[in-house]
Amino acid sequence: MQIDPTMLWVLFGLLLLVILMIIASGIKRLNEWERVAIMRLGKYKGIKGPGLIWVTPVIDTIAMRVSLRLQTYAFKTERSLTKDNVPVIVDAVMYFKVVDVEKAILEVERYTLAVELAAQTTLRETIGKVTLDELLSERDKIAMHLQELIDEKTEHWGVKVSSVEIRDVVIPTQLQDAMSREAQAERERRARITLAQAELEASETMLQAARKYEQSTIGFVLRTWNIMQEISKNANLIIMVPTNIPEVGMAAGTSAALSAATGGIRVPSDKGG
Repeated sequence: MQIDPTMLWVLFGLLLLVILMIIASGIKRLNEWERVAIMRLGKYKGIKGPGLIWVTPVIDTIAMRVSLRLQTYAFKTERSLTKDNVPVIVDAVMYFKVVDVEKAILEVERYTLAVELAAQTTLRETIGKVTLDELLSERDKIAMHLQELIDEKTEHWGVKVSSVEIRDVVIPTQLQDAMSREAQAERERRARITLAQAELEASETMLQAARKYEQSTIGFVLRTWNIMQEISKNANLIIMVPTNIPEVGMAAGTSAALSAATGGIRVPSDKGG
């Protein structure tokens, strides 16, 4: 039986096409931030990427694609109790990235899910160990502590937690009103203390000034007339100045001139006129 040469060329072309398709199916393209684990007949072969890689069809398989870029995860706790038994809802965000691709693929089934669950449980545990006042006033310190605890758990999976930030702390409405009243009372207390301190300082200063005037009769007279002059700026005001003020009697001419100049001060004579 003679075989047609044309048929042989057709069969050869089909076989070559199948081989080329099989070879092409093993070519994979990976981005700069992507890595893959190659499994050969079920055994770990190595990490490949980025760029074009060759995966032997049938024999080799890609276990998982891993991104080396920084990833973010927003999470929160639902009605967690603080150390002083206050129900709160804490909203936080975590930044992490894969630093060991081999561990992230071989040590845990889904590293992203494992990291997320570890973050949630750690946040709940941490809230139960602090009071509400500490949670509100020391967010940065608590967030840093969270980052250390979560990173300690994820280190075995080849994941590095860069930072954790607490975005919001939600407390019950009744407690918010009570805290608002407490803050207002605290502000009033501070204002009263500040006013009392100011009055104390002013009284001490006035007492020192009084001692100075006590030592100087001339200074006391000058201060007295300075006060009279300030009061007499109101043109509708008439001030009766007694003559027993020191040196008033001897300065009757001066006081009369001052009264005429200001138009408001009247100095009575020694005769009661």
